[in-house]
Formats: sequence, C-alpha cells, structure tokens
Amino acid sequence: MDSSTHQRWLPMATFFAIVYPVVGITFAFAASQGMVVFWRLAAWLVCAAAFAVHLWYEHARLQSPPSRAALHVSLAVALGAFLLAVWINVHAYWSSAGHPRPVVLLSLVLFPVITGVPAFVVALIVASLLARRRAP
Repeated sequence: MDSSTHQRWLPMATFFAIVYPVVGITFAFAASQGMVVFWRLAAWLVCAAAFAVHLWYEHARLQSPPSRAALHVSLAVALGAFLLAVWINVHAYWSSAGHPRPVVLLSLVLFPVITGVPAFVVALIVASLLARRRAP
C-alpha cells in the first residue's frame, strides 16, 4: 500500500479537527449574547454530528478497521481540543493584559486528554458494532 492510499484519512481528520474549535468558539460567542444553555447544547449537538459523520466516513468510505477508525476520529477530537485550548490561552493573554493565569496553560494538555480518550472509547464501541453489522 503506497503512502497516498495509506494517508487518505488525514485530510478529513484535519478538517474535523478545525470544525470542533470553530463550532466551540462561534457558539460561545452566540451564548455570550444570551440563551447560554441553548447555545451550549447546540454546540454539543453539532460536534456530536461531526463526530458521527467522521466515524461514518472512516467506516463506510475508507473501510477502516474499528481500532484504526477510532484512532483517527479520536485524534481529530484531541487535535480540535488542543486548538481550542490554544485559542483559550491566546484569549486569556489578550484579556488579562499579557498576564494569563498559569492554570490556563494546563488546558493545552488536559483538553486533548479529557476529550480524546472518551472519544476513542466511544468510537471504538460504535465502529465495532458497525463492523459486526457489516460482516456477513
């Protein structure tokens, strides 16, 4: 298998890694205008739909085995969480006159772990169920 065939998952994972923080930041701005619970729930639902679409792509289009599909999807989630953490750090720097709280730096490590690990578990379970359903 050549490298172009082997890396077909990477553009889609990168796309979804960008979608997650864009949704989070956009919906957080909307929530600051009012109806916080509604906008947080809407952001969660949009991200859950993106997760499902990405997992479907891995399963149906790329026909990745469950473990590989789960890894690719969870890497996109973790990278998206890291990008969101970078935004939080930049925003904290701007908002506090160049003196962000040291705790904010922890988000660079904690966000990817806290989101990536559960995403892997959920994606592995769902992908395994889908693979079982597909098998004759």
